[in-house]
Amino acid sequence: MEIHEIIRQLREDADLTQMQVAEKIGTTRQYYNKYENGLHPISTQVLKKLCELYHVSADYILGLPKGLDWPG
Repeated sequence: MEIHEIIRQLREDADLTQMQVAEKIGTTRQYYNKYENGLHPISTQVLKKLCELYHVSADYILGLPKGLDWPG
């Protein structure tokens, strides 16, 4: 699944509108719509806000597999 599909699914599962998510992450609905349609890349700042909003890891939104190692 692509990033834009994952953020759409997260929004729909949370029963939020694009407008509600846009307000929570500090952008416009029109700009957020571009994220969900894969028309604009998601910055790390927006990725962080989406992770905090949905209480998921960036790995989840990026579609990475579970269990990746952390350095250290």
